[in-house]
Amino acid sequence: MSSNAKTETVLPTGGVRQALGTGLGFEDAPPPILTSGAGVHDEDDPSTIPTEEELETLRKVAAPMPGIAILLCVVEFAERASYYGCSSVFFNFVNNPLPKGGNGAGAVAPLPLGKNQSAGALGWGLVASNGVTSTFSFLAYVIPILGGILADTKLGRFRAIWIGTIIGFFAHVLLVIPAIPSVIKHKEGALAAFIISMLILAFAAGFIKPSLSVLLADQNPVKRPTIKVLKSGERVVVDPAITIQRWLLWFYLCINIGGFFALATTYCSRFVGFWLAFFIPGVVYLFMPILLLYLGPRLYKAPPKGSVVVEAFAVLKFALADGGWKALFRKSDPDAKTIWDRARPSWVAIHEPEKAARITWDDIFVDEIKQSIQACAVFMLIPIFNLADGGIANQKSAMSTAMVLNNVPNDLLARFNPLSIIVFSPILNYGLYPFFRRIGHPIQPMTRLSIGFLLSSAGAIFGAVVQDRVYKTSPCGTFASGCKAGVSSVSLWWQFPMTVLPAIGELFVNVTAYEVAYTNAPARMKGFVLAIFLFATSISSAISLALSKVIVDPYLVWPWVALAIASFLAAGVFPTYFRHLNTPPPSFSDVSRQKGEDDDSDYHLPQRTNSTEEKK
Repeated sequence: MSSNAKTETVLPTGGVRQALGTGLGFEDAPPPILTSGAGVHDEDDPSTIPTEEELETLRKVAAPMPGIAILLCVVEFAERASYYGCSSVFFNFVNNPLPKGGNGAGAVAPLPLGKNQSAGALGWGLVASNGVTSTFSFLAYVIPILGGILADTKLGRFRAIWIGTIIGFFAHVLLVIPAIPSVIKHKEGALAAFIISMLILAFAAGFIKPSLSVLLADQNPVKRPTIKVLKSGERVVVDPAITIQRWLLWFYLCINIGGFFALATTYCSRFVGFWLAFFIPGVVYLFMPILLLYLGPRLYKAPPKGSVVVEAFAVLKFALADGGWKALFRKSDPDAKTIWDRARPSWVAIHEPEKAARITWDDIFVDEIKQSIQACAVFMLIPIFNLADGGIANQKSAMSTAMVLNNVPNDLLARFNPLSIIVFSPILNYGLYPFFRRIGHPIQPMTRLSIGFLLSSAGAIFGAVVQDRVYKTSPCGTFASGCKAGVSSVSLWWQFPMTVLPAIGELFVNVTAYEVAYTNAPARMKGFVLAIFLFATSISSAISLALSKVIVDPYLVWPWVALAIASFLAAGVFPTYFRHLNTPPPSFSDVSRQKGEDDDSDYHLPQRTNSTEEKK
C-alpha cells in the first residue's frame, strides 16, 4: 500500500471526553504542529510525503526534542530520584539492627569499629525485610494498572500525574517519622509507620509511572515519515518510530540519573542516619509540582476516551461465547478465520444477525483489543529479566553483607546499575543504533530484547560464581550472610560485573518494552498497555515475595544458576516467536471517539464512515 493510500473504516462516535478544568494546566492544548522551526516540514505538505524509494534509500533520523519534552524527562528524574533514593535503603532499614557504637539513627560506628558494619535500624531480619521490600515493589508496579486505566479513561494522563504527585508529597513527609531516632527505639510502631508511608509512596508511583512516558511520547510532532532537508542539503526522512526510540532512551537515561541519586542516600544512611536518607529525596521531589505548574498550559494533553476495559471484556466474552473459544485451538474455521472475526459487527451482521443487537462496539474497536493483546504478549517474559537483574528477593544484598566492605556501604554496588545506564545510553543513542541504521541493518526491537536477556544471563552466571566463592571463604561456610564470626575474604567489588551487565541489558529490554507498548498500542490504550508492562515487573516482585523464606543461606547459589538458564532460553524466543512485533501495525491515533452533543450513550454503532489510514 502506498503511503498516501486511503481506506474507509467504521468509526465509533461513543466515548467520553472529560472536562479537565483550568487553573493547573488541565485544559487541552492543541496537538503539536510541525513547522520549519521544529526541524521538519509541515506534514500537510504533499512534498514532505516520502515515496517508497525514498523510504528505502534516504537516511532516517529522529525529530529533535522540544523543551517541554526535555522538562518532562526532568520530572521523571525528580520522581525516580525520590523513589529510588528512598527504596534503596529500605532493605537495610528493616533488615539490620542499629550498629553497635552508632549514633542511634542507623549510622555505623566511627572507624575502626564501623569498617565492615552495615547501616541498620529496626533489625527485623532477612525474611521480614524481603517481605516488606518485595511488597513495596509489587504494589509500585501493580497499582499502575489502576493508574493507567484511570488516566486513559477518566482522568487524562496529566491529571493522573498531578494526583500521584500530591499523594507522593504526603508519603515523603510521613516517611521521615519512623526514621527519627526516638521512634526507631519502638520497633513495632516504627515498622507500622514505615509500612504506611511506604504504601502511600507505592500509590503515588502507580499514578505517575504509567502516564509520564506516554505523555512524553504524545508530544512527538511526527506522526508519519516526513521528508526534511538538512542545512547540508541532504534529504532525510524524519521517522516517528526512531523519534520515539530516541526520546524514550533519553527518558530512561533520566530514570537512571534519578536512580543514581540513591548513592547519596546510601551514604547518608551509613554516616548520618536514615532520617536524612528519607528527607533529601523529599526535597528533590518538590521539583515535580513546580515543573508541572509550568508545563501544564504548554503540553499537548490527549483527552481521556471513556471506559475501555469494561467494553474490552464485553468483546472478549462475546467472541468466546457459544463455542467461539474453539477457534483458539484450530488454525482455520469455515465460518470465522480467527477468534476476533467472531466479535466484528461486520461479520456478525452476515453470519449471526440475531446477535447484532447485543453489540455496542465496532470493527475498529475489536482491532484495537487485538493489537493491545499482541503488544502485551511480549511482556510475559519480562519477569525473568527483572529477577536476573539483581536476583530473587534481596539475594544480592544478602551476598554483600558477607563480603569485605572496607568502609563502603554494602548497597553501594547497586548504584552502579544506573551509572552504567547513564554511561551506555548515549553510546547506544548516538553510536550503536545509528551505525546499524546507516549500514542498512537496524537492530530490530525483538533483537534488542534478545541481547538484553543474554546480558542478564551473563550477569546471573557471574552471580552464581561469586556467591559460591563467598560461601567457600566465609568463616560460617554456607551460612555467610548472617555470620557473626566475620566476613568472607571476597571484596564487595566482585559484584561489579553482575551489576553492570544486566544494567546495560536494561537499555535493550526496558526501553524497547516502552517502545513496543507505545507504538503497538491504540491511542486510548497506551497507558493501559504500558501499565501491563509495569505489571510484568510486579510479577517478579511477587515471585520474590513468595520465595523470600527460601532465598536464604545455604541456598543462594542455585537461584543464580536457574536465572541464568531461564534468561538464556528466553533470549531465543523474541526474534522467533515475537518477530511480528518488529513492525508496528497501523496506528489508531487518528480515531476520534468524542461524545456527540446530543448523545447520552457511551458507545453505539456509527452512522457513517470517514477515516484515513496511512502507512507507517
